[in-house]
Order: sequence, then C-alpha cells, then structure tokens
Amino acid sequence: MWNYLTFFLLAISIITAVYAEEGRHSLFREDFNDLKNWDAIYFPKIKKHTSYTIELKGGERYLRAESNASASGLVYKKEFNVYEYPRIAWRWKISNVYQKATPGTKSGDDYPIRIYVMFKYEPEKASFFEKIQFELSKRLYGKYPPQSSLNYVWANREYKETSVVSPYTEKAMILFLEMGGQNVGKWQQEEVHILQDYEKAFGVKPPLIASIGIMNDSDNTGEGSVSYIDFIEVYRYPGDAQ
Repeated sequence: MWNYLTFFLLAISIITAVYAEEGRHSLFREDFNDLKNWDAIYFPKIKKHTSYTIELKGGERYLRAESNASASGLVYKKEFNVYEYPRIAWRWKISNVYQKATPGTKSGDDYPIRIYVMFKYEPEKASFFEKIQFELSKRLYGKYPPQSSLNYVWANREYKETSVVSPYTEKAMILFLEMGGQNVGKWQQEEVHILQDYEKAFGVKPPLIASIGIMNDSDNTGEGSVSYIDFIEVYRYPGDAQ
C-alpha cells in the first residue's frame, strides 16, 4: 500500500511538472554563449574590476566571474515588464564565501555572486525631492540610477534574517537565497517571484520596467572568488500576468 501510494504521488508530481512546463512562457533565456547582450558597469573610485568571461567546460558554456579585491558588474541590455513576466530562474555556483563579509555594513558588503533586479525610475510618479535627487544623479553618471532594486545573493553564513537593507541605500534590498559554505562548489538552481519579493521587501508594488544585473564583488573585504552562472531565464506561468 505504501509503495503504491508513493508511486501515485510521484506520478502526480511528474504530471503536474510537465503541465506547468507546457504552460510556461519564456520572455528570454541567457545561456552565456557570449557577452554581446551585456554591458559592463563600473563604480566611481573603484579602480580594480571584476573579470567576466565565457568559459567552456564539457561542451557547455558558463559565465565566469572572478574577483580579487575588486568590483564591477554586468547589466543585461534588454528590459522587461515585471507584471507580465514576474519570474526569474537561474543556476549558479561559487568557489568560496567571503569570511570577512558582514551583510548590512559598508565594510562587509561583498558577495561572491549577486543577481540584481533593477527597477526603472518613473519620473511621473516621483516626488519633488526624488526628482531633484535623480536629476543630480543623471548629471553625475550620465543616466538615471534604478528607482529601487532587489539583490539576490549568496551570503557567507547562516543568518536569522533572510534579507537586509543595503548599507548604501534604503532603495535596495539584499535577499539571502543561499547561506553558508555547505554548497560551495555545487550548482544550485534558484527560482524567484519578483513581484512577491518586492512587495514583501518594500510594502508597495514595484515600478513597471526592470533590468537584470550580475556582480561578484570583493572590494570591501579584500578577498576573492570565482563564481559561475549557467543560465538566467525570465518567464511567466498562465495567470501570472497582471
């Protein structure tokens, strides 16, 4: 009886997964055959940059991100509507965690891998003072910064919290998807629902348009690591679009 029940439940789960995949609609999937879809992003006063390359292993291509007391990132060129496509999945792997990292502090704000979801500034919805701040930033950097962001990271150890506010701005929330070193060197697949995560983090609905960023940074701790990303996919299931 128990074996039959186990088989029945397994069959149901497989059938459910198959139907879910059939209903899944992908907006785009980045498999890192090259970096033509990505722009490099650098930060003022940080002269040493993280290296991003494509690595071929066993016939498969991966993004390789290597930092050594450095920081810089990549931003995907294509934006997307988060209400039409609220889900993101990816697979990542790290060589080590940062021993000196301390989430929530500027001196310890380093992670061997981050996936950013950066929400586009909406001037028509901004307050008078927000407009002034964003205009000043545009003059300084040449373009508007994100209105807000979600930072999905691999933290260096287990924490009671599952998220912290960025020490640089309250408009950025850092979410711990992986914590600690028990899965170092192992591929981990992640799936997130960015609408739900944003409302939980900020208590309001997010701006309409977002873009994706990647970073391996170690400029604050002075450490280093090599991290990999297999793919990133933006998609939806039936009923997701709002």
